[in-house]
Amino acid sequence: MRTNTISIGLVVLSSLFCGELVTAAPVIHALQLQRAYPALIGRETNNIVELKVTAEEEGTEIKSLRFEFKGTDDIHDIDSMTLFVSGPEGQLETKWSIGTANNPADVLVFSRRITLKKGDNWFWLSCRLKSTADLLHHIDVECTQIETTVGNIKPEDKMPSRRIRVGYALCQQGQGGTHTYRIPAITRATDGSLLAFYDMRHNRTKDLQEDIDIGMSKSTDGGQTWSKPRVIMDRGEWGDLPEDQNGISDPGVVVDPKTDKIFVWGVWMYGKPGKHQWNGDGSEAGFEIGKAAQMLLSVSKDHGETWSELKNVTRDLKQEEWVLFAPAPQNGITLSNGTLVMPVQGRNAEGVSFSTIMSSRNHGRSWKVGNPTGAISSECQAVELLDGSVMLNMRSDRSKAHMRRGVMITSDLGKTWTPHPTHHKTLTEPVCNGSTIRIHYMENGERKTALLFANPNSETRREKHTIKVSFDDGMTWPESHHTLLDEFTGFGYPSLVQIDDQHVGIVFEGSRCHIMFMKFTIAELLAGH
Repeated sequence: MRTNTISIGLVVLSSLFCGELVTAAPVIHALQLQRAYPALIGRETNNIVELKVTAEEEGTEIKSLRFEFKGTDDIHDIDSMTLFVSGPEGQLETKWSIGTANNPADVLVFSRRITLKKGDNWFWLSCRLKSTADLLHHIDVECTQIETTVGNIKPEDKMPSRRIRVGYALCQQGQGGTHTYRIPAITRATDGSLLAFYDMRHNRTKDLQEDIDIGMSKSTDGGQTWSKPRVIMDRGEWGDLPEDQNGISDPGVVVDPKTDKIFVWGVWMYGKPGKHQWNGDGSEAGFEIGKAAQMLLSVSKDHGETWSELKNVTRDLKQEEWVLFAPAPQNGITLSNGTLVMPVQGRNAEGVSFSTIMSSRNHGRSWKVGNPTGAISSECQAVELLDGSVMLNMRSDRSKAHMRRGVMITSDLGKTWTPHPTHHKTLTEPVCNGSTIRIHYMENGERKTALLFANPNSETRREKHTIKVSFDDGMTWPESHHTLLDEFTGFGYPSLVQIDDQHVGIVFEGSRCHIMFMKFTIAELLAGH
């Protein structure tokens, strides 16, 4: 077993916290926490272990802290480990570093004299991952000993079975000069490449109307590495108005497996500074640019390498009396008979939000829009059921009467809709976009299928970002097959994709960065816990 020891001089925490040193030898105890969120490739700090050391009196000194990597899948995934002293109320601060180990070993010892203040003293062990860190691996670190001037203590581990999974920081705030990345959608091109699309909100977090373009990143190795964000839909200064009055948002994408074409739609607002397409007159009935928000389309014929000029398809798809027609920011599907289906959303003549689908039976040359489901809803995801019908899983309205997903069924491509037995009854949500896909896999030589669903699994906040499995075509989603990705607050907006016959991937807006990518084996999701 290799040990890495970091030796550093005396640190007086009481001076950091404006306390006063006392020479008494107090009683101390310690608590270790490992939170549920991923450690991300590309992020400089990843909080692995959180330590709370409580001293009853001033004056006790820590002499060393020992960490062991017993549950870590591969120590070589880690580039470096840094131990930080936190702020006065336990929040992570990176300005007070105790030391960094650039070649982590199975045992890591920080040897440093640290004078504790009375009360709680917080420490955070953070790692930086190598770009080669395996996305299926976990990191597990335990603080096994704190050596102090009043004896050695072992922190109580409140989460002894928790391990932190490796993920990828796909889009981080400020990356490439873009202030905010939001609203991800992911798909798989016919050559196996993964394509992630998202809003690039250049100046601030705010929705339309703002300077927003639709961007894309591409992975050709199953999500292990990704290209830098690049713009694929940009209206520029169209119509002699600045870019902040020509925003494009909410990418929806579908791939035609027969022609290799990739269709990406976005909603474009022209003019209307300070307005929002979902509120008031932010978008209006009719087709006029500058009054009604517009639906734009771009197509790639080479697996996302190049993209066509933007085509305005508003008049082809929107009903004139509707206030708004827009893509649902998700990935569409291909039915077993080859029909392309794309989930869409809008506001009707009364301004009430709705969900439906549009479909194409001629490889995207033309599209037919279905009727609204009748439920007050918006962002949605379509999946084909085993009987050939289409299930539309929908973000609920903002009424507090229910915090459950809307689920509707159509057998005629959206002409008519009926409620699914789980409609507003089963899948918890805090009012947020979600994602549903059908996966196919082999088990004991037999081809099988299941449904996956992902969203923030909470009624009140966009937290507890979770993947769920259904083995009965969406009738039940057993808790034994819920996989928690990130317990903390993020905007959510997950999008699932089957990578190959053994793996699935997900992009979502979690707590660690603006858009994260994680990868799972189908076997582990199906095994449950």
